Amino acid sequence: MSSVIVCPSCDLAHRVGMSPATGTRCSRCRAPLQRPENGNIDTAIALAVCALVLFFLSNAYPLVTIQVNGTTRATTLLGAASELYTQGHAGLACLVLITTMVGPFLQISGLLYLLVPLRRAREAPGQNTIFRLLAQVRVWTFVEVFMLGVLVALVRLSAYARVVPGVALWACALLMLTLAALTSRTTPGQFWRWVDGGRG
Repeated sequence: MSSVIVCPSCDLAHRVGMSPATGTRCSRCRAPLQRPENGNIDTAIALAVCALVLFFLSNAYPLVTIQVNGTTRATTLLGAASELYTQGHAGLACLVLITTMVGPFLQISGLLYLLVPLRRAREAPGQNTIFRLLAQVRVWTFVEVFMLGVLVALVRLSAYARVVPGVALWACALLMLTLAALTSRTTPGQFWRWVDGGRG
């Protein structure tokens, strides 16, 4: 039985065996077709737990503290979304809430729900459906875009007020890096290899 891998650079289809491709290159453009995936499930679980802790830190503490004319104001991530809603930007508030809170939490908790039983060679109820839904949720996780927006805003605000980065801002930065590492270690190909290994 064989499967098809499409080159990510030039879209040329290649017929390969069912064993994982290790270092295989495209016959037309020589781009790598599939990088070797032999990740450790323990590493993925550790990254997911770390991301969950960072997620709670980023929501429990203030993002920034702004000091202007002796007045100090601090806001959390949820407070920022709430303030946007209060100022009449309901759509933007929902977008911030979904992409920086709901999306990352669903991604992290969903992966933990799947990976912990898989490590014990068991399947979580609804495993296949949940993993396919997680692939859709990943599209709505924009922590890095939020961080870029915050940095631009802080640079501009620093000309008018004293801006002190809070614990949540550092936690968001670390969460962004942790989610990137977690996503790279739980690709669909790697996940289904873990599933096959657990069945075997």
